[in-house]
Amino acid sequence: MTLYERAGGFDVILALCRHWHALCAADELAGHPFEHMTMPNHDERLAAYLSEAFGGPPLYTAGYGDETFMQRLHAGHGVHAELDEACLDLFDRAVADIGIPQPAAGEITAYFRAGTLAQRAYAESPDQVPDGLAFNHAGGAAAPLRSPHDR
Repeated sequence: MTLYERAGGFDVILALCRHWHALCAADELAGHPFEHMTMPNHDERLAAYLSEAFGGPPLYTAGYGDETFMQRLHAGHGVHAELDEACLDLFDRAVADIGIPQPAAGEITAYFRAGTLAQRAYAESPDQVPDGLAFNHAGGAAAPLRSPHDR
């Protein structure tokens, strides 16, 4: 079974994304990135991305963009370790609150943490993100995002 299936499929992943967004929006520190969000349907986009990353259907690449597109959306905002940790803690809480069973829950939180930390490679500018990045599928416990040198 894929991580997508073990997590419960798209509806569970969408519920996770919506719950995480609500937790972040209610948090003084973690809410900052969501205050001025201009991207419509963020929860659905994130759910599509995570679903594909976890072995589900290619919803993100079929409807929104590729890995390079996603990385460029999040690049150029500097390194913000305290904010990242606040958001990651709330993501862990959302996974627990939604009731995703272990070991899938641990794999999901590890994947999300690795991806968040790897995005620091592009902290200075979206121009740092190379063209043609391979989609960051979860593999084993969690696959970190490819570095700018892995093409």
